Amino acid sequence: MFPFFFDPTMILLIPALLLAMWAQMRVKSVFARYSNVGSRHGTTAASVARALLDRFGLRDVPVNRVSGNLTDHYDPRDRTLSLSDTVYGSSSIAAIGVAAHEVGHAIQDKLDYSPLRIRNAIVPVVGIGSSMAFPLFFIGILFRGQMLMDLGILLFLGVILFHVVTLPVEFDASSRALRVLADTGMLSSDEITGAGAVLRAASWTYVAATVMAFAQLIRLLFLRGMFGSRD
Repeated sequence: MFPFFFDPTMILLIPALLLAMWAQMRVKSVFARYSNVGSRHGTTAASVARALLDRFGLRDVPVNRVSGNLTDHYDPRDRTLSLSDTVYGSSSIAAIGVAAHEVGHAIQDKLDYSPLRIRNAIVPVVGIGSSMAFPLFFIGILFRGQMLMDLGILLFLGVILFHVVTLPVEFDASSRALRVLADTGMLSSDEITGAGAVLRAASWTYVAATVMAFAQLIRLLFLRGMFGSRD
């Protein structure tokens, strides 16, 4: 048996780690590329977000500015849309694509999009699972407690569910974003291609996170098999 401090199952995470690194580099590279390409209309991302929200009857959803880079998000709890410093005042194709993506989430919220509702509902459970799953599991290994290991795995399944549900939420928001940008004429067809490249690159970060979660689950199951049968 391997010593406790040496975990050979870490090798299972290497493909997922490489994918995550590639996804992060890809999204930064593509965003930087299209951040230097201004839209022909010259409208800022914040103005585009405001216009699209109003178009869909979401006039009560404010468009706020938040610090950071690519910290853009829509919060369904207080129904606010926040754009990062690098996006808010920019009129680049990349910034407009990101802003429209967040509007896509606001539209999902209005339409009661099922995957978004499921994701919002399990967030509290995921918070507990992500913070407690690994400590419980490895305490179970330390004290040879199979029940604690199983509880840790059970809690981590909630994290897996969150990542799985996140994929359709993000893909759908990007699809909505590109459709409304094309329908409203805020971006031309060639500009839509650039915005789509940015959103596709961003989607890989969610795919990578899901792959990593499954790799972690496989690792836990391997460890459960290694240590769960010990006398």
